[in-house]
Amino acid sequence: MNLAESKILITGGARGIGNYLVQNLSEKAAKVFVLDNNEELLSSIKQSDKLFTYKCDVTNPENVKTTINSIFNEHGGVNVLINNAGIIHNELLINFLSKDDKKHGISSWNKVVDVNLNAVFYVTSSVVENMVAKKMNGVIINISSISAQGNVGQSAYSATKAAVEALTKTWSKELGMFKIRSTCIAPGFFETPSTRESLNENMLNKWQKSVPLGRLGNLTELESAVEFIIQNDYFNGKILKLDGGLTI
Repeated sequence: MNLAESKILITGGARGIGNYLVQNLSEKAAKVFVLDNNEELLSSIKQSDKLFTYKCDVTNPENVKTTINSIFNEHGGVNVLINNAGIIHNELLINFLSKDDKKHGISSWNKVVDVNLNAVFYVTSSVVENMVAKKMNGVIINISSISAQGNVGQSAYSATKAAVEALTKTWSKELGMFKIRSTCIAPGFFETPSTRESLNENMLNKWQKSVPLGRLGNLTELESAVEFIIQNDYFNGKILKLDGGLTI
């Protein structure tokens, strides 16, 4: 696919990695559509004839369906979907140091599953339904994580990211006949605000030293991976591990 002709929808595009991709891909793509539930952050994104923002709760299937249908009706659709929206959550299955309930919280489990997994299903099914109806070729790019391999203290986060990778492979087999590719990027530790929010300085230094390259990833490298997937029409059903060689 020609990047200059791509119409890209990015979930969670008002902040972090998503916003970085929005700002940079909007300079190279035909159109970029941003979905986010944070109205204040969305309003800070300058819209143009190539960049459009939509307030949407991706955990609400009806809200997702209405928003996606509007994008297809008003702009002729999208041919690249980047499922980026997600939350990082750290919580042990059993925390013996807790004075209250020692078990992993049910509400936090459900929230992570809703944002990191259910939303991917809701958005992708709505986008693909429209793509197939319009006979559009395209590509799905799911954002997973190195934690999909299992990381201490991240039961919910690791489980949802592993599930997203399974969906990637399943959809590649189901949607290939429609010329719709399903792919995934599993980043390691990147230099982002969310990384620094979820890890204290000691843990951050520990992980950085564990990376064979001795540093965190740069978002320009993540964007390059996205561009590669968009433009390589034979990359399908695979997880691109972008972790600097780190194993957890």
